[in-house]
Amino acid sequence: MSDQKYRQRGYQDSGGADRRPASSQKPREPIDPRIPRDPKVMNMMAFAEVFRCARCGTIERDIIGSFTSCTKCGVALHACIQCQSFDPGARFECRETIPARVSPKDGRNDCRLFVAVTRVEKQTGSTPAKTPESSARKAFDDLFK
Repeated sequence: MSDQKYRQRGYQDSGGADRRPASSQKPREPIDPRIPRDPKVMNMMAFAEVFRCARCGTIERDIIGSFTSCTKCGVALHACIQCQSFDPGARFECRETIPARVSPKDGRNDCRLFVAVTRVEKQTGSTPAKTPESSARKAFDDLFK
């Protein structure tokens, strides 16, 4: 019997005679920068900064006044929950240094440190039709004339 415990290839092989050569690929050709190549086509979506209501998620105007409210749910937009510095884990739930806790966080306040939260989002929607009536709506209305 053989002194090797296992007989499969690779286990305790002493020789490397049956191995493949290390460089089986052909060498790469150098790239000449003087030869023009096709430009890369960028197929990226557009991005935009948007302000969303913290309660309902409706996209609102960028300019937030002290008496501005959400167009959909009516929550005050000049409030702590709409601010960039709002952090539930921080002291007084604000990253800025404030002397006292502002309560309630979703109520309107006159904080001088207020900066509206804007987020960068992909613009995934299509552009609306330039005509006052879309072609599908017009075709539907034409059925009943």
